[in-house]
Amino acid sequence: MHRSVILIVSLVLAVLLSGCKREDVHTADVRIGTAAPDFTLRDMNGDPVTLSSLRGKVVLVNFWATWCPPCRAEKPTMERLHHVFEGQDFVILAVNTENDPMAVREYLGRNPLSFPVLLDNEGRVQNLYGVFRFPESFLIGKDGMILERYIGARDWSSTEFLRYVSSLLKG
Repeated sequence: MHRSVILIVSLVLAVLLSGCKREDVHTADVRIGTAAPDFTLRDMNGDPVTLSSLRGKVVLVNFWATWCPPCRAEKPTMERLHHVFEGQDFVILAVNTENDPMAVREYLGRNPLSFPVLLDNEGRVQNLYGVFRFPESFLIGKDGMILERYIGARDWSSTEFLRYVSSLLKG
């Protein structure tokens, strides 16, 4: 009897776990040193923004949500980072992953940002990059290769990070 229960539980678990993989989600092999997967998303004005069109620039892609306290906490430092390198070959793309664009508009009404906020309300790019923790960011070099992957909030305007970005822009 005991072995039968274990066998049945094992079979049920095997069936349930095999159903966890979503066939409609494609996750690229996103690692440091690999090419950043290309994507096109619309900004808050409805204009398309394509990552590959930014080749030749250093790009910080930041996945975030308005309901995420660490995401909100790091936005002022991203704004400072943006202003430090404004007019240079550096771009921040803040990819919002929420289903409700109105929540994003309301947040930006109270907390305006001067860099592009892109809407990924279907989670397509989030899944492509394998992002499931927020905030999560990728630093992409001028050649389109992933240089760094950052999990969690940071001070993007720290002296150390500003020096790093400066060196990438010179190199």
